[in-house]
Amino acid sequence: MAGKRAFELVRGRTATPRHSTKETPMHQTDIKVRGYHLDLYGHVNNARYLEFLEEARWAYFDVHTDLYGFMQTGLAFVVVNINISYRRPALMNEILTVDTSVRDVGNRSAVIRQVIRLQGSDTVVAEADVTFVLFDSKQNRAVTIEGEIRALMDRLAAED
Repeated sequence: MAGKRAFELVRGRTATPRHSTKETPMHQTDIKVRGYHLDLYGHVNNARYLEFLEEARWAYFDVHTDLYGFMQTGLAFVVVNINISYRRPALMNEILTVDTSVRDVGNRSAVIRQVIRLQGSDTVVAEADVTFVLFDSKQNRAVTIEGEIRALMDRLAAED
């Protein structure tokens, strides 16, 4: 009953989309490309995109949950797979917008869809499906996504 322990710790705040269209994901994070993100070829190193995605996921859950309180329960969302496709190089001083949304929620895992675009355009730089599990540190294993956590994840998936 891992989800039940987090009952009062997970809040269901709704983020406001930057644009009011249904096609726009509910959460967007902007990241400016800095010199330390670049490789020898002058574009963002492939490994840095994983950091951009992680930053956007933290921001997403920060908006939708009491992240600190959630972490105090001994539960954590742990990434077990990232499938990323690189579409266009990102360059110095470009501003990237990372769209983050919950795509699927299963019994023991869920998938977050993330798309990185050039800010203010439809130009896709990279896109990824990130699979995670709910990990219980006290049991040292992944546990079923249930209770209030399941309700939250289902609501987020429906809104996105």
